[in-house]
Amino acid sequence: MTELLIVFMVSDGVQLMDIAGPADVFAEANTFYGRPLYRSVIMATKRDIRSSCGFNLRADLLLEDMHNTCIDTLLVAGAPDAANRASDPVLTRWLLQEAPKARRFGSICGGVFPLAQTGLLDGHTIATHWADVDCVRQRFPAVSVDANAIVREEGPLRTAAGVSSGLDLALSLVREDMGEQIARDVARQLVLFYKRPGGQLQYSRQRELSPAGRSALQSLQRQIIQQPDAEYSVEAMARMVALERRQLSRLFAQETGLSPARWVEQTRLAIARSLLEEGRKPPKVVAAEAGFGSVRVLRRVFQRHLGVTPAEYRKRFGQRH
Repeated sequence: MTELLIVFMVSDGVQLMDIAGPADVFAEANTFYGRPLYRSVIMATKRDIRSSCGFNLRADLLLEDMHNTCIDTLLVAGAPDAANRASDPVLTRWLLQEAPKARRFGSICGGVFPLAQTGLLDGHTIATHWADVDCVRQRFPAVSVDANAIVREEGPLRTAAGVSSGLDLALSLVREDMGEQIARDVARQLVLFYKRPGGQLQYSRQRELSPAGRSALQSLQRQIIQQPDAEYSVEAMARMVALERRQLSRLFAQETGLSPARWVEQTRLAIARSLLEEGRKPPKVVAAEAGFGSVRVLRRVFQRHLGVTPAEYRKRFGQRH
C-alpha cells in the first residue's frame, strides 16, 4: 500500500487536540504496521497559526501548495469560536473543489462550519459537538445532525463530534485501513477506548431546567422542575394551565420544540443526572426523586438518551467521596 497523505486543514484558534490527537493515532499505527503508511501534515491559508491554548504552529503546506497533490484524507479541524466566524470565500472555494477528490474528507468538532459552507454536507447526516447541534441545524437546514454520535461515516464523508472525538475518528480510519488488530493495539498503547461507551450526550449540559416560552408555560415548567415526582400526564398539565390538551401540545411545540411528555422526561433526566453527579443516593431514591418511579424506568431512559446506565454515568461523572 502506498503512503497515505492525511491533511489537517487548520486556522487561527485551532484546538491542538483536534489535530495532535488524531496525528498521534496515525503515528502509532505506523509503528505497529512496521513502516510509515500515514503521513500527517498541517495545511492553512497562511504559514503561522496560533492555537486556542496559545501555542504557535507553522503550517507544512498552504492552499496554493496543494495543486496536483494526492490527498488521501482531508480533515477540517475546529476552533472554539468556529460557529461565530465569517466564512472565508477562498477556503470555501478550495474545499468545494478539492475535498471531493480525496478518498475521504470530513471535519472534527467546529470544523463542520467551514465544511458545511461548501454545501458538500447537504443531504448528509453528520456528527458535531453537542453545543453546536442547534446552530448547525439553524444555519444549514439541508444538513442532518446526529446529536448523540461520536463519529459518523457516510460514503467518503467522516465527521467527529467534540475535540477528543477526533481520536475516535482516527482510530476508525486505522481500523478501516489496517484492520481490527492494529487498531486495537493502537488503542491499548494510547490508553483509548477501542469503542467509547455511550454517545456524546452523556457529556452535554442540557437546558431542560430553564423555563422557556410564555408566562403560563413557564409557570408550569417551574412547577415540574420543583416537583418532578408529581403526575404530569398531558391531561393533568392541561388542567393546570386551563388549556385543552391539543392547545397545550401546540404551545409546547411552538415554544420548546418538544412535546409536553418529552419536555417532562428530559427535565426529569436532567434532575437525575444532577442527583447522580452530586450525591451518593441509591438509584432507587434517585429514580423516585427525579419522578421516574422505578430503577427500571430510570435505567431505560438513561440507555435511550445517553447510551449508558445510571451506574456507569455516576462512575464517570459523580463526585469522588
